[in-house]
Amino acid sequence: MEIIIQPSAEAATSVAARVIARLLREKPDAVIGLATGSTPLLLYRELIRMKLDWRKVTTFNLDEYVGLPKEHPQSYHSFMWENLLGHINIAKKNVHIPDGNTNDIPKFCAKYEKQIRAAGGIDLQVLGIGTDGHIGFNEPTSSLASRTRIKTLTQRTVQDNARFFGSEDKVPHHVITMGIGTIMEARQNLLLAFGPKKARAIAEAVEGPITSVNPASVLQMHPVTKVCLDEEAAAQLQRADYYRWVFDNKPGWQKI
Repeated sequence: MEIIIQPSAEAATSVAARVIARLLREKPDAVIGLATGSTPLLLYRELIRMKLDWRKVTTFNLDEYVGLPKEHPQSYHSFMWENLLGHINIAKKNVHIPDGNTNDIPKFCAKYEKQIRAAGGIDLQVLGIGTDGHIGFNEPTSSLASRTRIKTLTQRTVQDNARFFGSEDKVPHHVITMGIGTIMEARQNLLLAFGPKKARAIAEAVEGPITSVNPASVLQMHPVTKVCLDEEAAAQLQRADYYRWVFDNKPGWQKI
């Protein structure tokens, strides 16, 4: 893990955007995994502003609610087209978002995995982290080897997402999500976390034991994971000064 601590969410987002921009310059036909929720919004705005070339890029989204129409304002289909895809020059045929209305969820999930493999695997996966350490919708105690599948949301996640729906009783209880094993096969993972509510989950994921109780902790085993944080999300890290020292003193060819 490379822990990148910046003064603000905007500064941390700028680092993450430069990582993606470098990938697209070096590999115009890159395969990128995308996340939803409030955390990546700043990233998507910055990527739109940078006017990168997405013509050959393929994307796979982490997750989608089960039973929510694609046109629903809180569906992740709507989220992605409103906040990123509708503002870049990506080919619609290259966009993949889980189908929460499929008639056969297990069959769809197996197909999604095959599509990722057929595309050559994911070059870079964008991730957020839940207040309980979940990545994608892999809730605590999810298998660290899991693949794309249906998951039942915890009450805590339902509560966290209620702000998007207006009340808890309107939040779907089931989702399709990439598995942790799927995420771990990405060649690079880029996790963003901002604000004090994420501080405990980040500290446990980065400096705690690897455990399914904090699914993000498995990223300690990934060969190329960058964690971009603001000061508030980094507040409970014991080795924060070391992470800052490492980032500030990289050799020139490693600088972002």
